[in-house]
Amino acid sequence: MFKFLKRKSFFVRHIFLVIFFLAFFTLSGRAVCPFDYESIRYDYTKQDTLQGNQILYNGRMWRNLYHRIKEDQFLFSTEFLPGSVTIGGKTFKDLILRYDIYNDEIMTPSLQGTILQLNKEMVDSFTIVFLNKTYHFINVQIDSLRGFNGYVNILYKGKTALYVKYKKEIELLAVERKYDMFYQKHRIYLVKDGIVNLVTGRKDFFNLLGEYKLQIRSFIRKNKLKVTKKEPETLIPVVKFYNGLDH
Repeated sequence: MFKFLKRKSFFVRHIFLVIFFLAFFTLSGRAVCPFDYESIRYDYTKQDTLQGNQILYNGRMWRNLYHRIKEDQFLFSTEFLPGSVTIGGKTFKDLILRYDIYNDEIMTPSLQGTILQLNKEMVDSFTIVFLNKTYHFINVQIDSLRGFNGYVNILYKGKTALYVKYKKEIELLAVERKYDMFYQKHRIYLVKDGIVNLVTGRKDFFNLLGEYKLQIRSFIRKNKLKVTKKEPETLIPVVKFYNGLDH
């Protein structure tokens, strides 16, 4: 009888331990949100070589707080994209990144099965590649009411430079008057003579280029260019032409 009770007690203790560990990992997020490595199709051994660089992995574990909202909070894709990160002048290559433009944060997967949100205060710049095109972002520390801060995409860098800031916001009850939904917008900035100018539209863009409006309009007609605020890249040839003028 004593041996039977002892075996029963041993069995109960082990069942309790199993339940405890299952509950622990569920609450910690490992069972709730496992990381799907197969969906990325990437060689993680490249990123593993950077494990010794603690400055890169100085961040916090990311959790998705918006899974009930339609669409997503990321730029270009929900999948991780090839890229690089520069911290303190040191560039870490062969990474895969995802850019949350709702919170203006970048993240990368770790080999421990979690997703790490990088420490924004330490990041100088980063790149991501989408559809064979490389996008360069800098971390602007200017506290501007015009919104020219955080991660900003460099469209064209020269004497007069062109930037775009991507952003997503949440529209309440946008789907069937039941579900909230993410929608994307952007702001275009023209930095001229060291002054940051918000481009509010096509007319405003031409006004910012001052006394060369006639030459610029002639250049656009001659080259049959489409210039629109909806597509920020269409402004690049015009800014290049403007920088080439004698002024």
